Amino acid sequence: MINDIINEAKSKMKATLSVYEEDLHGMRSNRASTALVDRLLVSYYGQDTELRQLATISTPEALQILIRPYDVGALKDIEKAIRNSDLGINPSNDGSSIRLVMPPLTRERRMELVKHLHKRIEDARVSIRNIRRSANQDLEEFEKEKMISEDERKRGEAEIQKLTDEYISKIEEIGKHKEAEMMAV
Repeated sequence: MINDIINEAKSKMKATLSVYEEDLHGMRSNRASTALVDRLLVSYYGQDTELRQLATISTPEALQILIRPYDVGALKDIEKAIRNSDLGINPSNDGSSIRLVMPPLTRERRMELVKHLHKRIEDARVSIRNIRRSANQDLEEFEKEKMISEDERKRGEAEIQKLTDEYISKIEEIGKHKEAEMMAV
């Protein structure tokens, strides 16, 4: 019973960590990354479709992203989606592909991105703590219903706290690495 709660909390924390990592991949750093645009929603024949389903995305140079649509008819839609996004990059269309040249980051923009990164780190920490709280509430309910003893509840809470500490330290480590990547000139 206790192990079920602990395993459920662990799987939820693991899922939170993977969503967090995925989220950080989409944040801009010093190099161009396909993750900046691959989940960008493009209105294609009236349907919102992720860019990665409509085109091949590559980085031929350190500060350039090349987008080659499978259907040349989607070029205008892709270009429009990029212009309307918050990327702040002007796409150049050559008739068969789109190039995004990433401008070098200014110090102000880096600081803005780092502030945004810290907000995402805190959001991930809060998610982990919410999972801990939920698991502890489940343990307390089991104790009230006389399904487990007080000692078993305390042991379960200690295990969940250990998991919480482990996942929060992973989040912070990944965040520090991303911040160093963003601040590198």
